[in-house]
Amino acid sequence: MRTISLLIFAKPPRMGLSKTRLAEGLGATEARRIASFTLASTLRAARASGLEVKVYTTPDRMGDTPNGRAVFGGLPVHPQGPGTLTERLERGLNDAPPGMVFFIGSDAPDITPGLLRRAVRGLAQHDAVFGPALDGGFWLFGMHKGPQTRSPFRRVRWSGPHAMEDVWSHLPETARVWLLPPLIDIDAAPDWDSWRLSRRKSHRK
Repeated sequence: MRTISLLIFAKPPRMGLSKTRLAEGLGATEARRIASFTLASTLRAARASGLEVKVYTTPDRMGDTPNGRAVFGGLPVHPQGPGTLTERLERGLNDAPPGMVFFIGSDAPDITPGLLRRAVRGLAQHDAVFGPALDGGFWLFGMHKGPQTRSPFRRVRWSGPHAMEDVWSHLPETARVWLLPPLIDIDAAPDWDSWRLSRRKSHRK
């Protein structure tokens, strides 16, 4: 039976390490609080999804300490290793066994177990699946890994409005792609403001 791997790429919520763009607008203390919140939301959803979950983190030594493992809720922790984001994602892809492989970060607090399970159902009938982020990136990407799988992460303009477009463009021309609902990725102060506004609107309904 082919496996289903969920790889979370995340940093521990520490000042000066995570949410640096958010800290520029809201201050280091508030940025750390938000980082803790979004990470906790992501880990809860991942654990409840029933998928095989691994966390890839940086600094690499985080997974070697009890405190480091506790930050990630006791889930298996692996070092991201050196290099660019492309190289680190490819390392996770290479480590994963053949089967479905999903990549998420810890910036979208609205990730739910149901959305992750929908991603699995979608990928079962398609070649790739994206969870678009409202900033042009993506909160989830899933693909099938086989013996001839090529990385779609080369020459991607990360941290900008073209990230999903670039990854998509590196898939085979005949690839069938399925889309999940878009979510807000919280990277900067305006993202946090937009997310809080969306929550207030949803509570009024």
